[in-house]
Amino acid sequence: MHALSPAPSQRPAGTLLKRKLCVATGWALALVIVWFSLTPSPPRIDVDQGDKLGHFAGYGTLMFWFCLLYARRGARIGYAALWIGMGIGLEFAQGQLGYRTYEVYDMYANALGVLIGWAAVFAIPPGFAQKLR
Repeated sequence: MHALSPAPSQRPAGTLLKRKLCVATGWALALVIVWFSLTPSPPRIDVDQGDKLGHFAGYGTLMFWFCLLYARRGARIGYAALWIGMGIGLEFAQGQLGYRTYEVYDMYANALGVLIGWAAVFAIPPGFAQKLR
């Protein structure tokens, strides 16, 4: 929890509901990434290396969202490790599916997305992110 945010029990009910919806949205985004990673027919981006762009954008958005929700560095490090680990694990899973392929460069795109998503949160005014916490 952010040091300046009141404890969950001290928040108004509407604020707590908004927080829960924001967290649920983040986890829904993670599930969408898992589905896109394991489905036989993922969406295509019709540019050169478009799949890498999709990996970068998906993981970057995911990390950015969770950085908005969690301000503490320890929480952000944990989520960065989780998302990078998820990307690596999903890539290995793709290699076992038979209809998807294992690509090391997808893992790099995922990790770079996580790092850029984390860095991008510093461009957001602190008051904006604090409203989500």
